[in-house]
Amino acid sequence: MFITRLLSGIILLALVISTGILGGPVFWSLVTLISLLGVYEFHHMLHLEKSVLFYADLVMCLGLDTLLFFEKAELADLMPVVALLVLMGLYVTRYPRFDAKEVFASFVGFLYTAVLLSFLYRIRMEENGMLLLWLVFIGTWGSDTCAYCVGCLIGKHKAFPVLSPKKSIEGCVGGIVGTALFSGIYAVCLNRWVDSASVSVLVFALIGAVASVISQLGDLVASALKRNYGIKDYGKLIPGHGGILDRFDSILFTAPLVYLLVQVFAL
Repeated sequence: MFITRLLSGIILLALVISTGILGGPVFWSLVTLISLLGVYEFHHMLHLEKSVLFYADLVMCLGLDTLLFFEKAELADLMPVVALLVLMGLYVTRYPRFDAKEVFASFVGFLYTAVLLSFLYRIRMEENGMLLLWLVFIGTWGSDTCAYCVGCLIGKHKAFPVLSPKKSIEGCVGGIVGTALFSGIYAVCLNRWVDSASVSVLVFALIGAVASVISQLGDLVASALKRNYGIKDYGKLIPGHGGILDRFDSILFTAPLVYLLVQVFAL
């Protein structure tokens, strides 16, 4: 099981890194595919994967990403409003086929998957986007690694005993400190080896620390959702990891945050 998880993780990481470097249509295709699969997994959790709500979210997800591809970000920003209006229209025209809770859950699914994941591509579209994109992965997978190692070594006090019994306070703090350190080292590397790069080590460390906090929140949100709906994993697509959302649950939260901080610090 460990070998399977390790190999699939390496393959996924290599795929993300290679497409991230290439950018353009290649990276857009990967992000769009992940988003569409995420929409399916979320609606599968809701037992709505065969409903018109799912197909509507699927089309709007593709529409959102297509607008971003053609650099129509101002129109893409309106897609959540469009999604709400479309789903409300389906609610009243198909009444009483769908419960209000199902419609609102479907809308949340669109925001949770399509909208949040779209920030990966938004970051890559920025000037120096290829370099900034790695802040997302340092803030998520780096945080996971640091939190896991510190938790295994010195973790004693449970942070979330009901929701996530294996997480310790020491592990959570270790994830934040470790990610800040990795992000600071990344800034040093950029300043040393990338021509004309002049980034603040302190700013990168701060982004890393905040990203780790948000990353851990994203992981906990996914755990809470799965517990509420009585499932262990979102799917079985990635051997040893589960579904797409099981592997990208933290990135869903980290990508928008990094995008926001990139704008705030004018990176």
